[in-house]
Amino acid sequence: MDNALQPIFICGPCVIESAEVLDQVAKTLCQLRDNLGVTVYFKSSFDKANRTSLRSFRGPGLDRGMQMLGDIKARYNLPILTDIHESWQAEAAGEVADVLQIPAFLCRQTDLLLAAAHTGRIINIKKAQFLAADDMVWPVEKCRDAGAQEVWLTERGNCFGYHALVVDFRNIARMAPLADRVIMDCTHAVQQPGQSNGTTGGERRFVPAMALAAKAFGAQGYFFETHPNPDEALSDGPNMLPLDELEGLVKQLL
Repeated sequence: MDNALQPIFICGPCVIESAEVLDQVAKTLCQLRDNLGVTVYFKSSFDKANRTSLRSFRGPGLDRGMQMLGDIKARYNLPILTDIHESWQAEAAGEVADVLQIPAFLCRQTDLLLAAAHTGRIINIKKAQFLAADDMVWPVEKCRDAGAQEVWLTERGNCFGYHALVVDFRNIARMAPLADRVIMDCTHAVQQPGQSNGTTGGERRFVPAMALAAKAFGAQGYFFETHPNPDEALSDGPNMLPLDELEGLVKQLL
């Protein structure tokens, strides 16, 4: 990874809840981009296929979700990042998204990686909670062999049970030679999986520290799920950054 790379910021609500929430976040991200001169990717999921409980909100689905993200892209000129969970979703998602994200639990799924790479989009692979940094050479290799021109890796902590994730920030430096860019997922790293009676808990107060520590280890991008009112969010609220705190944290990182 080229240390001269300027950091990017991947921000947005965890899941697509409504057009109103998407618009509110997108307007703030445009102000952030214009005021600070940074590259911002708008992130939201059309389907959260890995929710803890069957009763949890998953999102509007592929067709409606990509239409809504396409509207945001056209209206605000923001590049789009979204995640896919099955290989058949890659082509349709790639028609709108500039970056296709591979969820951490699925980063070894060969068909998913190949389908994403075949779209020609940037691929962002989240390091699995159960893998060491060195193991990420193989998912990257699969994408490169399938024709991907740019592959990112994202650190989001390791899981040892007990409703917590542990971040070894050395993983950022260890993954740097493997990918075009290494990103720190500062909000998912503070998750408490399955902690809140069938939903994921989190400790958002540690998000700024996660970001600043990642900077010290050479991160070239930061992933912040953010929401106007995280306590009312339909997914990952406890670990999302309040939207009105985003710009101050980005300024610290710059």
